[in-house]
Amino acid sequence: MNTPRTGTAATIGLCLAIALLEGLDLQSAGVAAPRIAKEFSLSVAQMGWAFSAGAIGLLPGAALGGRLADRLGRKRVLMLSVALFGVFSLATTLVWDFQSLLLARLLTGLGLGAAMPNLIALCSEAAASHQRSTAVGAMYCGMPFGAALAAAIGIVSPADASWRHIFYVGGFGPLLMLPLLALCLYESAQFVRAKADSARNANGTPGFVEALWRNGRAQTTLALWISYLGTLIVLYFLMNWLPSMVLSNGLTRAQSGIAMMVFNIGAGIGAVGIANVMDRFGQRLTVIVMYAGIAAALAGLAAATGSTLMFCGAFFCGLFLVGGQSALYALAGQAYPTQVRGTGVGAAVAIGRLGSILGPLVAGQLFALGQSPSMLVGASIPLIIIAALAALMVVGSFSSHVEPGAALADGHNA
Repeated sequence: MNTPRTGTAATIGLCLAIALLEGLDLQSAGVAAPRIAKEFSLSVAQMGWAFSAGAIGLLPGAALGGRLADRLGRKRVLMLSVALFGVFSLATTLVWDFQSLLLARLLTGLGLGAAMPNLIALCSEAAASHQRSTAVGAMYCGMPFGAALAAAIGIVSPADASWRHIFYVGGFGPLLMLPLLALCLYESAQFVRAKADSARNANGTPGFVEALWRNGRAQTTLALWISYLGTLIVLYFLMNWLPSMVLSNGLTRAQSGIAMMVFNIGAGIGAVGIANVMDRFGQRLTVIVMYAGIAAALAGLAAATGSTLMFCGAFFCGLFLVGGQSALYALAGQAYPTQVRGTGVGAAVAIGRLGSILGPLVAGQLFALGQSPSMLVGASIPLIIIAALAALMVVGSFSSHVEPGAALADGHNA
């Protein structure tokens, strides 16, 4: 018998497993990059495009996956997304040139992007109102732990091993999860009720513009987008350039690998910890402390010289930046009513993915002009302040309707 408690645990556990596979796949391209470049004689610029292809696919995938979630259901779209990124992760092992590699990574990114809004909606709607942030954070911690797993696979792989094995893991893993999702994952009860109410009242799913910009949601949507964009520009800049920053401070390649591992460990802890703090102590206080922590961690990392200080800075950057991202995902899940939650979350995730493209790109251009990684880390603090103010606007848009620490009542702003 499926009780509400066991049903919630099963939903969060299955979504966590999918998030872990997502994190593994997103990191796998970076792990396999040197061997891919060698086999196909690719330049640094071509490998940059190969990385970007996956990131570019995430953006329309998130918007489309969220929109379809409100029309077809969270479970169905999640299963389609998982099948898509599993199949095309396997297809990556069959590429024969640069163009086929780009296509495989683009379509893999499309599936990965479509999955995340559904994971957020399912966890947010499965949990009790006072545990929604924690549920989303528990799911999202799978992303950095999956990335750490991909890094570990790369470390233990023999030097002469094929680069394809990591994509076999990233492909067969999602496909093996599909039967479990079909049998054990329940569709969101909130979504089912909202769909039934719409059918009784002869109301269709609200349009994209209505979902995001009408019925008092315009300010929330705009503020949410700004907070996502600013936070993810800094997060992905750091994820891509932290190894270079460690090396530029005179440390070794092994130490740069340790810094990335420490960053991901902090990220996993922060994803659950900060979301749990939000449920316990309220959204406004959590957002203030979270962004103050990000600014302090960035300042510490920029000023760090020795390995110990670098590792500490990397840990706290992962803790607060990725933990902050999980809190923003939780806010997005609470900021929209059930009938448009997928659309709202998907649009915000898509905007965030734009930041994941812009961050490394802008940083790379500035590095080419002679700017140092440490200087850019310090210069990103004003962007974090803007993101913090926007996140506080999101909290303010519904804080007067809920008690501190409570989730937004479903249907608010409907």
